Amino acid sequence: MNVQARRRLARPTVAMLPRVADSLSFLYLDIVRVLQDDTGVLAVVESPIHGTETVYLPTAALNAVLLGPGVSITTRALTTLVRHGTTVLITGSGGVRCYAGFTPASLTTTWLERQARAWADEASRLRVAIRMYEQRFGVATVPPQTTFAGLRGMEGQRVKALYRLLAKQYKISRFRRSYDPDDWDNQDPVNLALSAANTSLYGIVHAALTAMGCSPGLGFIHSGNQHAFVYDIADLYKAELTIPLAFSLHDADKPEQQARRSFRDGLRLFKLLPRVVTDVQRLLDPDTSIEDPDPGEQLVDLWDPVLGAVPGTINHSVSDEF
Repeated sequence: MNVQARRRLARPTVAMLPRVADSLSFLYLDIVRVLQDDTGVLAVVESPIHGTETVYLPTAALNAVLLGPGVSITTRALTTLVRHGTTVLITGSGGVRCYAGFTPASLTTTWLERQARAWADEASRLRVAIRMYEQRFGVATVPPQTTFAGLRGMEGQRVKALYRLLAKQYKISRFRRSYDPDDWDNQDPVNLALSAANTSLYGIVHAALTAMGCSPGLGFIHSGNQHAFVYDIADLYKAELTIPLAFSLHDADKPEQQARRSFRDGLRLFKLLPRVVTDVQRLLDPDTSIEDPDPGEQLVDLWDPVLGAVPGTINHSVSDEF
């Protein structure tokens, strides 16, 4: 770990532990050992210059911990994090790409239930898709009676127009978006950079959705893939974050590597994780803003088709006889 990274870990800042909507906070760690002692969970940083340093983690104040490359964690530390209601994610460098996640049993299903209700009804699913379109392209309203097919057509036209604009700006005579994993090396630099940047973007969005308790597979525009909702949300930011970046690397020698590096550097200013959480909440329920209940106080409810959720810790029998 370099000196700058060690200092960031040793002295938490607002940027490192951003407070976001619904009291969600994220902490990213890499190249450390995460242990549990009699006081709490701590990260051990070993440096040949400064020796061994320890930093205690505020587990009670964290909703998600992203473990990057070079992290080892003990069972006791992982148990403590999960017991405190913290989601633990295994990610790539800089929090890019989410490989696996451990969600505590106490994680609220509030946003998962709202996502499932909006997804299951065709009319509400279309309304969410329209809100995504309006946010992505800054459109106040879409024409009445717009269908999914019409929405996809309008989206395709706007994306192609953006491609033409950027191609003209960077003096690229001809550009066509393509993604061919079987012929990866023969693609042009813009396509290579765009694919690499998009993959990194998917990782960040996946991490945020997992921390919220949403299902990455229940998409409103995309479908048929376990990352369908990830692709939906990631599309909101491509025109601002990944597409211009890819075109700026049209003459790069190593467009994939430079795209990943530039994308990671840009995240510090873009503050993507808090934006994802806020945008998902707004899309799924634009009229209501609630705070998730304290995991320590949240109990498992029972479902009633008429009453909805009813308490699950009492006897609902109509008779007291055994």
